[in-house]
Amino acid sequence: MVAHARAGALAGAALLLTGLLAGCGGGTDDKPAEGTDRDPASSAGRPSTEPSGQPGTPRLPAALTSQRLDWKGCEARAGESAPGSEWRCSTVRVPLDYAKPDGATIGIALIRKKAGNTGRRLGSMLFNFGGPGGSGVSILPRAAGSYENLNSRYDLVGFDPRGVARSEGVSCRTDKEQETAYRKVDMTPDTAAEETAFMKDGADFGAGCERRSGKVLPYVGTTNAARDMDLIRAVLGDKKLTYFGMSYGTELGGTYAHLFPSNVGRTVLDAVVDPTADTIGHARNQATGFQRALENYLKDRGQDPKAGTQRIAKLLGRIDKKPLPTRSGRELNESLAVTGIVMPLYSKSDWPFLTQALDEAEKSGTGNMLLQLADSYNGRDEKGHYDTQNHSQRAISCADSKLRPTADEARALLPEFRKLSPVFGPFLAWDTAGWCAQWPVEGEHDTPETSAPGAGPVLVVGTTGDPATPYEGARKMADELGKGVGVLLTNKGEGHGAYGGNSCVTSAVDAYFLDGMVPEDGKTCS
Repeated sequence: MVAHARAGALAGAALLLTGLLAGCGGGTDDKPAEGTDRDPASSAGRPSTEPSGQPGTPRLPAALTSQRLDWKGCEARAGESAPGSEWRCSTVRVPLDYAKPDGATIGIALIRKKAGNTGRRLGSMLFNFGGPGGSGVSILPRAAGSYENLNSRYDLVGFDPRGVARSEGVSCRTDKEQETAYRKVDMTPDTAAEETAFMKDGADFGAGCERRSGKVLPYVGTTNAARDMDLIRAVLGDKKLTYFGMSYGTELGGTYAHLFPSNVGRTVLDAVVDPTADTIGHARNQATGFQRALENYLKDRGQDPKAGTQRIAKLLGRIDKKPLPTRSGRELNESLAVTGIVMPLYSKSDWPFLTQALDEAEKSGTGNMLLQLADSYNGRDEKGHYDTQNHSQRAISCADSKLRPTADEARALLPEFRKLSPVFGPFLAWDTAGWCAQWPVEGEHDTPETSAPGAGPVLVVGTTGDPATPYEGARKMADELGKGVGVLLTNKGEGHGAYGGNSCVTSAVDAYFLDGMVPEDGKTCS
């Protein structure tokens, strides 16, 4: 949970409960296949893909910059349903290591739905729904109903970033190993034995990632994903990148703007990650954000926020001592209970689920609903299969961050974090050490570079009640992008992300994407 939010939470618990959808096949063969469509653009006249923010970076070979995409019908992965025939899938080849552009390549999976009004088509719009680790190939078809207005003039394009799902997805554990960890490892250890088990679990997870995905593990960071986005832009034939990023996708968008300011087209960042925060700073922000959302939830239910918080904290304490039974035979322990409480806080429309889940736990002494919510967040289906978003999330986050907090450092955070949030603080404090403490790959930076002098305007949307990416990060992102680049749009409301949930925000974003109308910096929607 630390640093970033589970992708898909922008659309509420219901999306995650339905499971992931579309699978994509496809390749980069030069010969068109029957029943496919090809991009007619060639390398002639295409913009350079040399990273304009990094002088001396090797230029990409023509074999990559001039590749033509072979769009085919999308294939379903195991346990998923294929999207409709209007969706087509392909794969773009990118360097595994951008320092060696003539070396090994990997495939980045793409999915596209063409613009409805071809006569007024503006180009392609690339999406990232966050995580990190969210599969754009799976999420975009499910979320596309929210973007019908944009789809009238833009091709909607989703992708799986490197290390995610169909794009050399990182895998670290079997379902059995994952289930055992969730069942036996206390994510808020209270004893020396529990601390030892907690830290060993983190080390075992990293070792599993290295053993199963060692080839890509050093190269899955956000900087390389941003470079992939610029190659995708060029291969799609767009002079500038039109981009819609949510949650972690805002960090990816800010990184892209820093590396390629001259290639930044109309860009919207919604539910914004604070670019000035390191691993501990993100945990601190989330403790603040989730506690704020919990208090807003309690106020909405006519309850005293302080008393309600203490009541929930006491419930978690009881569950820590004696896990709750469920009809599945699995027990709800404290760690899963915290995760179950987190899930419905992402969207105000899901708050009734939290009420039902807490009532069941407190009055009936069973944890069915909290466990179901936790399973949804953790990517577990009814058959006990876990997706690998959590694997990709950790791999990308640890590839990005140099900070490696120890158990002693995490323990030292507990008084401050408990004060910030008696419910979420201990979990998030300990998560700083469980995340990357013993990771097999070094991190790239302390905080990402997002300054983008010379870039076009970037619309930054922050929601005052956002639990996972608190509102304060939006102003910081707008400031970091630079004067005349970052434009802040404030949504006075609840939930993780504003587009599609607030008509004022949605209208402003659509006007910017479709007509180039940039709202005044500081505009507020309520």
